Amino acid sequence: MEVLRVQTVASESKDAVIPAIFVRPETEQPGITTVQGVNLEVPIIDFSNPDEGKVVQQIVEASREWGMFQIVNHEIPNEVISKLQNVGKVFFELPQEEKEVYAKVDGSDSIQGYGTKLSKEVNGKKGWVDHLFHIIWPPSSINYRFWPKNPPSYREVNEEYRKYLRVVIEKLFKSMSIGLGLEEMELKEAASGDDMILLLKINYYPPCPCPDLVLGVPPHTDMSYLTILVPNEVQGLQAFRDGRWYDVKYIPNALIIHIGDQMEILSNGKYKAVYHRTTVNKEEARMSWPVFIEPQAEHEVGPHPKLVDQHNPPKYKTKKYKDYAYCKLNKIPQ
Repeated sequence: MEVLRVQTVASESKDAVIPAIFVRPETEQPGITTVQGVNLEVPIIDFSNPDEGKVVQQIVEASREWGMFQIVNHEIPNEVISKLQNVGKVFFELPQEEKEVYAKVDGSDSIQGYGTKLSKEVNGKKGWVDHLFHIIWPPSSINYRFWPKNPPSYREVNEEYRKYLRVVIEKLFKSMSIGLGLEEMELKEAASGDDMILLLKINYYPPCPCPDLVLGVPPHTDMSYLTILVPNEVQGLQAFRDGRWYDVKYIPNALIIHIGDQMEILSNGKYKAVYHRTTVNKEEARMSWPVFIEPQAEHEVGPHPKLVDQHNPPKYKTKKYKDYAYCKLNKIPQ
């Protein structure tokens, strides 16, 4: 069965008419629910600051108070990020039949591959986005069947980005571990160490004739420990703050960090997963490259034992990540 892709819908949407399945109820429409003219200035952390204690403090405060922050001077060269963005853009500009070669496998439990819809939405609406998922780490979990062969440099570029990204991840986990009063490696070890899955997603949000009526991705928290996101320059990321939706200020070459559900669970609620969504643009395609840092499917996640005592009972159930993900994607209470 042929699946209708949003990119195709967008190319056929004339005179500002789009299928009703994309139109949000008024309570969700960004044209109504966004605080206009205000960019939310989430914490910006200079990763190159020689005062490591200061960096730890800033990461901890942002993780507690915001659930998100942006890091600059992160030592991933700008050209590495530019190449990552370029090969992803080239893939989404390929003819449709070439992209479909990498489509998700029907009936598979895996989310890897090219596709359109991910989770069930309660109201039956669709997000204005196509995507490509594939694992980039660890090597034992990689399936190159879902890595585009066109452009030819795609694999090399992604592997180079991964090399730098893993250094950033190490520093984040160390800082967040110290911030919880743990030894610097304890948080990473509890999160399954070097076996953690790094899952790359490329989001492609085509231009939309009615951007005030649709969402690229509806409001959600990420299931991951952390998400490290590279956006293009087209505005689209929004965060929920004090009961309202705000655009998150775009900073060139910054990495956007989201605290995800598993980190909130592991920290027993000390770090907060960020509630966020994505809007789209009338004139330009928006793209983003999140990497979700996740446990292996069979790994059990619960509050870290050192963060639980008689005065601090566990706030979350301990369960296998695959069971958590199943409940979340199917809107089943945890």
